[in-house]
This record gives sequence, structure tokens and C-alpha cells, in this order.
Amino acid sequence: MTPLASALPASALGTVEPVARPGDSLRWSRFLAATTAEGPGLRAALWVQGCSVHCPGCFNPQLWAEVGGRVENAADLAGRFVADAWSAGSQGITLLGGEPFDQAAALAVVAEQFRAAGLTVMTFTGYPLDRLTEWAVHRADFARLLDATDLLIDGPYLREQPDAGRPWLGSTNQGIRALTPAYATEVDRIEASGGVDRLEVRIRPDGQVDVNGWADDAALDDLLHDLGCRQDRPGTKARRA
Repeated sequence: MTPLASALPASALGTVEPVARPGDSLRWSRFLAATTAEGPGLRAALWVQGCSVHCPGCFNPQLWAEVGGRVENAADLAGRFVADAWSAGSQGITLLGGEPFDQAAALAVVAEQFRAAGLTVMTFTGYPLDRLTEWAVHRADFARLLDATDLLIDGPYLREQPDAGRPWLGSTNQGIRALTPAYATEVDRIEASGGVDRLEVRIRPDGQVDVNGWADDAALDDLLHDLGCRQDRPGTKARRA
């Protein structure tokens, strides 16, 4: 599966159905209880470990491998993350990675708990929505995660088609889809007049630099140079969908 996906031409990225995985445990890499760079408003963000799409130029190639990260019970994680998001005043959670739909069953558990708590769910995916909808006919895990998602960013990142006009998206082929009314007005506004991307930098006491949000390669290189580190420094994390 993974070698095939990585060998696909750009036009075929995200067209191979991922293997179904059990939903009781989730392999994840990073969680933020509050960020303003990963979707509308203040929200939590969860990066999963593992991706079979392998978009060239991805900000997070370290999250492609289906090893590493942490593996924990999905329901236990969901309860902890909901509590952390509430405490931080976040309005919902953004699921990204990695590839959320490669672990759709486990993330459906997380998404459903957020929705049950009255919080919203935004999901990034390298798979086009039409493919996900087609697969969801026979994949209950895809159907559940789609049903529990309010805002979807879909499609593979194509570095030859950069999108400088809309926030959160990496390339012009990607879609921003309001799957429920929660962000329908926001999507209409973005499609009509665009928006501004944000980049967040956190420097830990031990000097490790964590980056999330969106910036082009030149801006990110300049930023990390000013901070005295390289883009590929171990522990430096950023996201491009």
C-alpha cells in the first residue's frame, strides 16, 4: 500500500483506498489544546502518525511512517482531549497529520466525543471528497468520520499549484467544504474574499522549536534561520496539508 501510494504521479495522489484499521487505538504524534493557526477561531489540534498519500513537499514527512508516535486507546484520548480543549476555551478540534482517514475508525471516536460535547470538528485529508464519499458506501469508518466532521479540507497537496489566497490550504486543487452549517458562512466568506494564514512558533525550555500553521518554504527558512535552527532540525514540526 505505502510503496504504491508513494510511486503514484501527482494526478493520482489520494486515489488509492487506504487499508482499514481497528478503531480501538490511535497512533498520534502531537496535540495542542489551543491554536489559532489550524482552522477558524481558537481550537485544539491533533496530529496523527502515519500517512499513505505522501504528497511531495509535505511539511510533515516525519509523520508518514506507520511507526513512532504514541499509541493509546482512542476513547480515553478523546475524553482527555475534550477536557483539555474545554479548559483552554477552544471551540473545537482540527484533525491533521499524517493522514486522518488512514485511521478513520479511531478518529471517528475522537470526533464524535467532541461533537457530543458541543464542539466542532475540522478534518484535513489528502483524499478528495468524491473518493471518500465513494468509499464511505462500503467503509463505515469513513462514513462515521465524515458524519462527525463540520469542516473538511480535502485533496492532496500539489506544490506546483500553491494557494496564496485561502487560509489553511496548501494548493489550489484542494477544497474547503462545509459539511454542516457550523462553518458554512465562513467558507462562503473565504471563497469570496480569501483569508490570511497564520504561523505559530513555540520554543520549549530545552530549546526545541515547534512550528505549526502555514508558511511557504522561503518564509519558514527565514524564520528558522532567525531562530538559529534549520527546517529539518529534529523536533521542529510544522504542517502543510
